[in-house]
Amino acid sequence: MDEVSVTFDRLTDAATDAPTLIEGFPGFGLVAAIAVEQITTQLGLEHHGNVVSDEFPKVLSYRDGHAQDVIRVYAGSDADVMTLQSDLAPPPSAFEPLSRCVREELAPEFERAIFLAGAPAESEADVGNVEAITTTPALDAELRDCGIELAEGTGLVGGVTGALASDCYHTDIPAAVLVVRADPYFPDPGAARAVIENALEPLVDFDIDTSELEAQSDRIRRQMEQVAEQYRQMVEGQGPRSETAQLSMYQ
Repeated sequence: MDEVSVTFDRLTDAATDAPTLIEGFPGFGLVAAIAVEQITTQLGLEHHGNVVSDEFPKVLSYRDGHAQDVIRVYAGSDADVMTLQSDLAPPPSAFEPLSRCVREELAPEFERAIFLAGAPAESEADVGNVEAITTTPALDAELRDCGIELAEGTGLVGGVTGALASDCYHTDIPAAVLVVRADPYFPDPGAARAVIENALEPLVDFDIDTSELEAQSDRIRRQMEQVAEQYRQMVEGQGPRSETAQLSMYQ
């Protein structure tokens, strides 16, 4: 079997020194995707490059009538932030080469990484609660200073987020996974707002206006549900791979 190739197509030079990478792949509650889209827009980050592979689904992503790659990287000169956004969850076969691409081609441009993972809330009061898993002791102290609790007990972070974070851990790249409790049935803009305000703003030292996430939560939810449904229909047409691809969407 040929090795899967994933590469970074850089469009601009790095705009800032040692930014924080924030990952926004679709997952449970679409919390990461919603939060990172808001951050990218609010900070006015520019399109820095694309992550490309023949293994990614053959779909055309677009915004406001203009075509774009499915997985994109944004950066800016006014904020020490780089975002990694995707319109679809990549197939499991791409996890390892995607992680290697981020490590080898992107990691030299950022100082640390923050990954976002949704998890089902056990009650309405639990929605928006955040706990963290870190790869270095230095980040432990930083998270505690920001009032973010470390996850207790044992567990696993799956999907593409788990693969990326695992690669950072094994290659000594400082990284944290923020696990956000979200609505177990629908896309959750409220949980995205909570992780921005209660975790990302203290950690990254930026100011994001999240009022839109509250005021337009119904519109955002409908839009994200439509994206999720389009993805479900797409993977169902791929035969035996559909179940695995759909599961990875919500990890």
